[in-house]
Amino acid sequence: MKVLEASGITKVFPGVTALDSVDVSFEPGQIHAIIGENGAGKSTLIKCLTGVYTPEQGSVRIDGEDALKNRELFDKVAYVPQEIDLFGYMSVAENLFLPYEKSGFKGLVNQKELQKAAIPLLEKFRIPVKPDALVKDISVSSQQLLQIARATVHEEYEVLMLDEPTTSLTTNDTQILFEIIKHIKEENKAIIFISHKLEEIFALSDVITVFRNGKKVAYADIHDVDVPWVIKQMTGRELDQNQTFLSEKVSDSVLMEVKNLTGEAFTDVSFELKKGEILGFSGLVGAGRSELMQGIFGYLPVYAGSVTIDGKEWKLGDTSFSVSNGFIYLPEERKKQGILPVLSVRENISMATLDSLKSGLSISRKGEEQLAQEVIETYDVKTPDTDKQIQFLSGGNQQKVIIGRAMCCNPKVLVFDEPTKGIDVGTKTEIYKLMKQLAEEKNVGIILISSEMDEVQKCANRIIAMYNGRKVGEFNAPAEKQDILSAIIGVSK
Repeated sequence: MKVLEASGITKVFPGVTALDSVDVSFEPGQIHAIIGENGAGKSTLIKCLTGVYTPEQGSVRIDGEDALKNRELFDKVAYVPQEIDLFGYMSVAENLFLPYEKSGFKGLVNQKELQKAAIPLLEKFRIPVKPDALVKDISVSSQQLLQIARATVHEEYEVLMLDEPTTSLTTNDTQILFEIIKHIKEENKAIIFISHKLEEIFALSDVITVFRNGKKVAYADIHDVDVPWVIKQMTGRELDQNQTFLSEKVSDSVLMEVKNLTGEAFTDVSFELKKGEILGFSGLVGAGRSELMQGIFGYLPVYAGSVTIDGKEWKLGDTSFSVSNGFIYLPEERKKQGILPVLSVRENISMATLDSLKSGLSISRKGEEQLAQEVIETYDVKTPDTDKQIQFLSGGNQQKVIIGRAMCCNPKVLVFDEPTKGIDVGTKTEIYKLMKQLAEEKNVGIILISSEMDEVQKCANRIIAMYNGRKVGEFNAPAEKQDILSAIIGVSK
């Protein structure tokens, strides 16, 4: 019995067909993976299956009934978005049961009852927080698990839809989540698992559906296929999984030297970065890698230590100084910190160089347009025009805009913090090639922070391992995965 079924779904936006006659169905007690490149139609499908979008053609049936005619049926589809969507200044228990009416709480809500009801759910999802704790004070991993728990509170749900649920989770929390998902499967719920991480899909899923260019191009039992097959279906071409992207023009001269740097989340860290080098930073979530770079950038305080770039003492605690003098940090949270979503692609590109685009008392629209076109062409940004709001571009194309904007500032050091988070395997390769190109052709020193071991091994000339805020190892490429892993989990050899 198919609990959720979409037939002949077509969804059209101005200038693009996002979904083209798509048929897909989901069964109870089955984990169904959905995969495709950014822009393949996955997000549009999600919105059609949850009632956010109404398709131009086709039907959505839930328990055999037409959900487009009876929209209350969509309450049976529990959706967990990729981005954290919680109320930071409300308690864990309050977030867990909102809206109260659908959680079985009527009238005036008793906080003690609410917190008491939260305890078994927190234990089930192994979330190590108290029900009265404010959400803003708990870890990102706990927040992600909390919103997954929240989706299962409403007893009428029959389908659990998880969109990139592990992007903010530690390795340990990912394993906990997988155990929970398998338990929910045993409760005979249909689970839709959307992820760009192929290793997760093969570890967890029963069946897989592949999308490309708005069409469903393949469906298979997960045990009948392998990684190369999935990649070929997604991209329409074969990708070399063993290809590396190490810079081949690393200079002997030191570009940046960090000595004994200490801040709130990092202690006594020293390292060197050479011109034209890709330097990888590996570690678990919370190891202090991002905080270290944000400290150098000037966003977070530094308590002790020094930094020199091009042999000159670096001014800490001043982000404007950093940008003006060639240290650019590209944040992990692309949508929250990297872009202004309601502004156009043109405006997102030009914001970094407004002084150079002045024409009298205003900004030259012609200059903006020319700069945006150069970035779009140079970095192969896929957008219908420069006036398109950047929030409607795929994650990979947003990242290309951010990189292009950074290069307009003529950086000496470019920090990529989790640059392929939420990006498909084909676009990942494009980002890797860009990093290699910038290092080799522009002589930029690149720092790559990544939680994906394969990514660091593919791209970094050297790898620095961090654990609990400290540098615990340094490895030249090619580095053994086991050696890096031992370092980042705090196991001394």
